[in-house]
Formats: sequence, C-alpha cells, structure tokens
Amino acid sequence: MLVAVACLGVLNTVVLDTRERVRDLGVLKALGMTPRQTLAQVLTSVGAIGLAAGAVGVPLGVALHGWVMPAMGRAVGTTIPPADIDVYGTALLGALALAGLLIAVAGALLPAGWAARTRTARALRAE
Repeated sequence: MLVAVACLGVLNTVVLDTRERVRDLGVLKALGMTPRQTLAQVLTSVGAIGLAAGAVGVPLGVALHGWVMPAMGRAVGTTIPPADIDVYGTALLGALALAGLLIAVAGALLPAGWAARTRTARALRAE
C-alpha cells in the first residue's frame, strides 16, 4: 500500500511538472524530438531523482530503525537483541535503493506517455 501511495505522489508531481514544461516539450518536438525520446527524457529526469532519493533515504531509514527499535525496547522495559535490530543485508539495501528508482519510473509512466503523445502544435499553443 505504501508503494502505491508513493507512486501516486510521484504521478501527481510529474503530471504537474510535465504540464508546466509542455511548451518546452513542444519546442523540442518542433526541433525533431521523437515520441520515444520524449518518453525517455521524462523518465530519466524522474529516474535520476528517484535514484538519489533511494540513495539518501535508505541510509536514513536504517539509521532511524537503529535508533527507534532500541528506544521502543527500553520504553517497555526490555532489551531487543542486536540480531533483531541488524536485519538489513547488503542485497536488501541495494534493492531498497533501487526501489526509489522503480517507484519514480512507475509513477512517471503515465505523464511521460501523455507528453510523448502530445501534438507539437498543441504543445506550442499551451502557455
């Protein structure tokens, strides 16, 4: 459910960004940009942000987990064993970092398709 909410948040942001840049996309299309190139441009711009978000968010999330879990144990008067706190392996951390990229691209597919299908004249008239 959290992934769906994240995708919808990305979708909303990319829709607003794409609608704002529709004239720029129209100029690029007038200069010869193909629909496939337009799709790639929108997806890579969002993908770079998603990759950066994953690279920053995963270490912050692991640090927060390492701080909150022992605090929760102390709050109830027990100690949580380190084996139950250190649960993130290297492969899982890499997958979580790539999840930022996948969520960004999944949320951007719809607006990227809209940008690729928009006619050049219509995009240039939008202002």
